[in-house]
Amino acid sequence: MSPATVLFACTHNAGRSQMAAAFFGALADPAKARAISAGTEPAERVHPVVVEAMREAGFDLSSAAPRRLTDELARTATLLVTMGCGEQCPFVPGLEVEDWELPDPKDKPLAEVRAIRDTIRARVEALLAARGWARSSTAVGGTT
Repeated sequence: MSPATVLFACTHNAGRSQMAAAFFGALADPAKARAISAGTEPAERVHPVVVEAMREAGFDLSSAAPRRLTDELARTATLLVTMGCGEQCPFVPGLEVEDWELPDPKDKPLAEVRAIRDTIRARVEALLAARGWARSSTAVGGTT
């Protein structure tokens, strides 16, 4: 059986979805699940404050590139986790969707972005535990 694919989607693919995909990739058992991220209106780059907050947590997003969320990409997913793209998120019949209400980290001070980052990590950990997709050891990516 091929691994499940979780698609994290937000508007600009420059903050929340990038953080979620990074945590998911580090904490998930790759034989069971993988993550991709995209945005309905991709930015040119990941927000610098997000790069800084994730660097503190042991992740380098400096070379991550936002990408467009398309219907085709969504059809490759097992689960779509939306993070603020609202009505712009694609609808794929039969695709399970979870909506994570999270503030957009764009133009927020580092302290607020850290709080968003930590909430995202906790939600990713809970998703992995609920689905049985977690690695046997979650001591990855530093402390938050």
